[in-house]
Amino acid sequence: MATPERQGTVVVGLGRSGIGAARLLRSLGEPVCLAESRSGGALAEQAAVLEAEGIPVHLGLPLDADRFDALTPPPATVVVSPGIRFDHPALEALRARGVAVQGELVGAWKAGRAVPWIGITGTNGKTTVTHLVHHLLVAGGLDAPLCGNVGTSAADVVRQRIVAGQATSGVSLARPASPASSASGAPTDASGSGREAFPDWLVVELSSYQIEAAPELAPAIGIWTTLTPDHLERHGTLDAYRAIKRQLLEQSGLRILNADDPDLRSRAASWDQARWITAGPRQAALDAGLDPHLWIEAGEVWNAEGPLFPAAALAMPGDHNRQNLLLATAAALAAGLTPAVIEAACRAFPGVPHRLERIREVGGITWFNDSKATNYDAAEVALRALTGPLVVLAGGQSKQGDAAGWINQLQRQAAVVILYGAARQEFAALLAAGGYGGRVESVEGLDQAVPLAQQLAVAGSCGAVLLSPACASFDQYSDFEARGDHFRRLVLAL
Repeated sequence: MATPERQGTVVVGLGRSGIGAARLLRSLGEPVCLAESRSGGALAEQAAVLEAEGIPVHLGLPLDADRFDALTPPPATVVVSPGIRFDHPALEALRARGVAVQGELVGAWKAGRAVPWIGITGTNGKTTVTHLVHHLLVAGGLDAPLCGNVGTSAADVVRQRIVAGQATSGVSLARPASPASSASGAPTDASGSGREAFPDWLVVELSSYQIEAAPELAPAIGIWTTLTPDHLERHGTLDAYRAIKRQLLEQSGLRILNADDPDLRSRAASWDQARWITAGPRQAALDAGLDPHLWIEAGEVWNAEGPLFPAAALAMPGDHNRQNLLLATAAALAAGLTPAVIEAACRAFPGVPHRLERIREVGGITWFNDSKATNYDAAEVALRALTGPLVVLAGGQSKQGDAAGWINQLQRQAAVVILYGAARQEFAALLAAGGYGGRVESVEGLDQAVPLAQQLAVAGSCGAVLLSPACASFDQYSDFEARGDHFRRLVLAL
């Protein structure tokens, strides 16, 4: 019997990125369906909404090459979300059968390639930099939606802001790969109507999972914040993890890198073109063989032309946030903003939810939500940024990594560590082996941890309680945002 011809796309996963990718493909007139391994009432409701939009949904369909080939017709392309390993055995089998396998960002990149991207990646700091770049550009009068690994999926933004724009402006998506640009950096078409349909920039946070599955990505501006061991259970080695992130920067038109990150700095000589920033003085960078594009001297942000504005314009604690300030400033200057506009926008920046987010003060105790700290290095940075003694809440689904620096900072800053979730026994043993001398408590979850933290903070005269898990959230929550939102509700109810 003849094998049916492969046609259309199957998008795997009924999550935010999968739904966004499917809707984008549908809006472009491409045949697409969704496959979800789970089933149930809430998913059935979601499926009904999508099917009403003309997107068939297969619930209870596992990621299996034979099951996908049994669809009518079998797919020519499979799109996967970041949560699925790109070397999953079923995906390898599909590739061997001639099926194109790609990440959910590929469709957004192809459909919206006429818009310049600012792609931000890094182990830590990328979420803060992404939010700050977006905030600066919007304050400067530019249309610059935020999307990707944080907030709205890139596919959703492209569909809503670019595809929908055709209807009002008459601009087609079939445009040159390298469009002419206006003075602001915004793409325009020959009729000059491009701004009606297209934003000036897309500000896109990019995880290693997303970059790995979308090798086509070539942002106009690429920003690399930091590199420390993370996601090694997925990528295998630090070298493999580093290579994925480097690929994005190598394909970027303008490369902005953090000279204060030891791993990035140690490989500075391997870059033929990059703009480096340092939160220290210029001479220190010169001594290390780097001529920085931006630096901080005597409390001022400087470039080669002189001082630009006070570094204190960004009122966020910690040296790492000075690095984030400079990375975002370098992108904003490249996008055409003036130092005065950048300074004013920094002074109005509200901060980032779940990243050293100050929730409230109760009875002289300040509560901070750092749920975004999903690894040891990020949690260590948060501890360095605050003044002890602290009560620290840590736990969740543990990751591979070196915990020594984190434990050292706990020893310096934390009078009490409250452990919760799946990692609590592992973390208790880790703290004991690392010589942590403070009090350690263990509870099931945040419902128990928050009232206990309040009690122990009062008893120990601690000035702050910090949720900084040093873990993924998937043992008890769908993501770090859900974990941080739960913590915030508990604290506001005190």
